[in-house]
Amino acid sequence: MKERISEIRETMTKELLGATSTQNLEDIRVRLLGKKGELTALLRGMGQLSPEERPQAGQMINEARAKLTEMLETKAEEIKKKERAEALKRETIDVTQPAELPQIGSAHPINMVMDELIECFTGMGFEVLEGPEVELDHYNFELMNIPKNHPARDAQDTFYVDDNIVLRTHTSPMQARAMLSRKPPIRVICPGRVYRADEVDATHSPVFHQMEGLVVDKDVNMADLRGTLNAFAEKLYGKGITTRFRPSFFPFTEPSTEVDLTCSSCHGKGCRICKGTGWIEVLGGGMVNPKVLEMCGIDSSVYSGFAFGIGLERITMLRYGISDMRLLYEGDVRFLSQFRK
Repeated sequence: MKERISEIRETMTKELLGATSTQNLEDIRVRLLGKKGELTALLRGMGQLSPEERPQAGQMINEARAKLTEMLETKAEEIKKKERAEALKRETIDVTQPAELPQIGSAHPINMVMDELIECFTGMGFEVLEGPEVELDHYNFELMNIPKNHPARDAQDTFYVDDNIVLRTHTSPMQARAMLSRKPPIRVICPGRVYRADEVDATHSPVFHQMEGLVVDKDVNMADLRGTLNAFAEKLYGKGITTRFRPSFFPFTEPSTEVDLTCSSCHGKGCRICKGTGWIEVLGGGMVNPKVLEMCGIDSSVYSGFAFGIGLERITMLRYGISDMRLLYEGDVRFLSQFRK
């Protein structure tokens, strides 16, 4: 028994000293102390010894068990530290090492133009308002001086949810909401998506973007509108770009005007883009109809105002020389990646 215990201690000590991994230690532990381990087998075999030999044999086995267990624990801690150090070395990241940056997305050209316009108009003191895209007929049409059965409704090509709820055809409902909820002076812009039942082609889409502006105060006139739009044109297209007003008709403005900008491509000399005229039509506007002011609770004998509406797709196409509106909605990464800043 004594010789067997000594042999086990010597063999296991050599194996423990040579162990290089946690798995090696676990194999040694099972072979030594497991249910079928060598020391466990010796303890089970003590019944074959005489009563006089059992105490001494038990003491020797327990001493060997304690010593080898201590060695196992010490070696386990040593290997654990070594493995942790190796793992840290493998996982170390050299933050100074040059690396290829991952490809990231960029702002959509419509959003880029919208952000520029918002920056331009907020710089002139306008406040940004946003509202629901599913709108009540009352705000979308009636408060804009377009009552039931008005011919102008036919030109809107409206998506109706029911008789009194529509997908907004312009962002003008937010102008009405602004006039109803606050007192002059009012200076707001209203950007957002709008919906009309148009066929999809190079210049039309059933979903597009507008930014409408409204100013209501005392002594507001057409010169104020022109000055505001000239500032917008120069901000977006650079110095030398100006506006031209042509008479038009909108139910919610009186007088109304179509607004042309100097062609940003030829700067008024005439080219293919402006069809030789030197001008490009970009928006509509005018003085707020007194009926609209009165319906919104504003005294038209004291206050006046101007309003304008800008089609963001048209502005974006002119800004970047895009010939087909559908390119803005197809999500083609090859197209959109050209606008990455």
